Amino acid sequence: MLQPLSVTPGFDLWPGLLDLEAQTALVAAILEAAEAAPFAQYETPQGKAMSAAMTAFGPLGWVSDRAGYRYADRHPGTDRPWPAMPRALLDLWARLGDPETPPDSCLVNLYRDDARMGLHQDRDEADPRFPVLSVSLGDTAVFRIGGTRRKDPTRSLKLSSGDVCRLSGPARLAFHGVDRILPGSSSLVPGGGRINLTLRRAR
Repeated sequence: MLQPLSVTPGFDLWPGLLDLEAQTALVAAILEAAEAAPFAQYETPQGKAMSAAMTAFGPLGWVSDRAGYRYADRHPGTDRPWPAMPRALLDLWARLGDPETPPDSCLVNLYRDDARMGLHQDRDEADPRFPVLSVSLGDTAVFRIGGTRRKDPTRSLKLSSGDVCRLSGPARLAFHGVDRILPGSSSLVPGGGRINLTLRRAR
């Protein structure tokens, strides 16, 4: 197995782990799934629309509205189960995530133009001992990661198409976010933009 770059303790990066063929196949699977589970810009509990659009693969998807953040077993717009997770993602989790326990959720974020994601922690999962595995597709993102306290110092790095990173151990509850994307840095996603996949064990 390729050795990752250890960016900070618990935050590991595999630059360019997915080749162009694998990236293209994932984008095709995502676009097909989005026909049944459309991308949506969810509301925060404060009533503000998120700038990134979202959908999901797997038994559980993450949703947000005025009732709060949570995992749900159905798409909030269609009331249908989420599409099945592609085998390539399950295999990636088995290699880099947890070989004994499969993921039960894959969040799919679509960033267009000036979309961003503020600093946040992934803490809606039942057991933070399981990692979060992230796959970047399309335009390069300026990613920011800090510590487990909001006021901890942060550092920025660029995540390009095909990069895979993992938050585990001391970085599992680290604050992180996307400051911006670099439009036109990739032609992989039809219409431009970046797709980010995050594999998790929610329950």
